Amino acid sequence: MRIKLRLASASALAATLCTALISATGSGAAAEERTPVAVEQEPSTRFVSEPVVQAVPESAGTAESETSAPTTAPMTAESLRELVAAQSVPQELDRQMNCLAGAIYFESRGESLGGQLAVGRVIVNRAASHRFPDTYCGVVFQRSQFSFVRGNAMPAIRKNSAAWRSAVAVAKIADQAAWDSPAKGALFFHAARVSPGWRLTRLARVDNHIFYR
Repeated sequence: MRIKLRLASASALAATLCTALISATGSGAAAEERTPVAVEQEPSTRFVSEPVVQAVPESAGTAESETSAPTTAPMTAESLRELVAAQSVPQELDRQMNCLAGAIYFESRGESLGGQLAVGRVIVNRAASHRFPDTYCGVVFQRSQFSFVRGNAMPAIRKNSAAWRSAVAVAKIADQAAWDSPAKGALFFHAARVSPGWRLTRLARVDNHIFYR
C-alpha cells in the first residue's frame, strides 16, 4: 500500500513538473511578443511661413522708361527755319523717307522752306488718302505723277549738298506734321508757269507752285 502511495506521489510530482515546464515555455513566447521594440522615427518636417522678397534691379525702371519713351523728341521752334536747322540728317534714310526727301529735292530745291514743306505735305497727304498709294514711294513712283521720275527711278542726288540736307530736314518735319503747311490739305500742285485747267479747289500759291485739293 505504501509502495502504491509513493508511486502515486511520484507520478503526481512528475505531472506537476511537466505542467510547470510547459507553462514557462508559453509565457516566454508571449512575453517576447509583448516586449516593446524601439523604432527609430524619422524627424518631422516643420513648415514655417516666411515672406520671399525678390530684389528688383535698380536699372529696371530706367529700362522701362527708355523703352516706352517716344523715338523722336517733340519739336518746337519759333520759325520753320529754326526747326529745319534743329533736325539731324542721318547718313542713310529708309526707303520711304528717301522717296519723300527726293521728291522735295527735285520738285522744290532752291525754293523757300515753306515751299518745300508744301510739296512734302502733298506726298504725305496722298499717302494718307485712299485715292492714292499708301506709301511715300508708291505716291512718288505712281505713273505720270512726277516729271522727275524716269523709268521708275530717281536721278542721282548730290547727297553732300546743302539742298539735300534741307530736303531731308523738311521731309522729317512733313512726315511728323511738326509744322503747318502753307497749303494745308493739298493733294495736287503744278508749276505756276503752266495752266492745266484743273477743276479742283485752289488753296494757295507758294513760290513757284500752285496747290489744290
